[in-house]
Amino acid sequence: MTLRRLMLAALLLFATSFLPHGLHAHEASLGVLEFREVRPGAFVGRWTMEPAIGSAHVDLRVPKHCFLRMPEMLCGAKGLVGPITISNLGANMSAVLLKIIPLTGESRSYTITTAYPVVSILGAGAPTLQTWAELARTYVNYGIDHILLGADHLLFVLGLIWIVRGGWRLAKTITAFTLGHSASLAAAAFGLIGIPERPLNACIALSIVFVGVEIVKQRRGESGLTARYPWAVAGGFGLVHGIGFASALAGLGLEHRLLPAALLFFNVGVEIGQLAFVVLVLALLWAHRRLNAVLPRWGELLPAYAIGSVAMFWFIGRLVRVLGAA
Repeated sequence: MTLRRLMLAALLLFATSFLPHGLHAHEASLGVLEFREVRPGAFVGRWTMEPAIGSAHVDLRVPKHCFLRMPEMLCGAKGLVGPITISNLGANMSAVLLKIIPLTGESRSYTITTAYPVVSILGAGAPTLQTWAELARTYVNYGIDHILLGADHLLFVLGLIWIVRGGWRLAKTITAFTLGHSASLAAAAFGLIGIPERPLNACIALSIVFVGVEIVKQRRGESGLTARYPWAVAGGFGLVHGIGFASALAGLGLEHRLLPAALLFFNVGVEIGQLAFVVLVLALLWAHRRLNAVLPRWGELLPAYAIGSVAMFWFIGRLVRVLGAA
């Protein structure tokens, strides 16, 4: 094999093999810490969703006027206002949702991430400019992290790119996928639709298997459904994937008044991550054309079989979980 072919093979393997790292798809490493006010200035804290590293290993720092000895936190007459920091977030836990439940009024939620480990606890009342800025910063980054760590969603997008390739046709196809998952994400986040998570994840894996089969058909000269109606396929499966995106926001307990904004910023983050991935794949395809190299027939089918094999592995594993739960 020539040097050009070796370089092209490396590019293709990079595009297809780095995605299923650990084969964990998009499991969220999120902890939920709740502080409930039991009397003025006094709170009881508990983990309502505790990540693998455990709360004992979390370096939680509260405002200076507050005294914390879990599960109790005393803040006196000033109340719980000021900065809260978790400084040791890492690979096992990338974010913590902090829920403050006061004696009166609505609960408030803040998200602490590895990129932004400090949040400012604000007083009750209408959201301020600082609230919106913090919400945007938090959920745009959370959306980017979620899509770039969501190997199943990226594999589906990779399959669409491989079938449709570049040009306006690809732009319309990705737009249809975006519209589909944005619509179902919003509907699921507001409780208009709901599907159990395990069957849904199995369906997402099956959608990737479908795209892998479509790539094989195309390489054999057959006209598959995706090649003929890419927008319809992308939009239809986008509805399924969008409900999967909504699972990242499920159980966070966001205030209803902040949910639309959090949803918007999260979706913006998802789109930024998805666009970055599309640009990366298109750059690799451009490099393929610049190299002017041709892979053997088995090499042309390698991405399809890689995508399909990984997705089928996911599907079987997730189906076993569904049947086991039943």
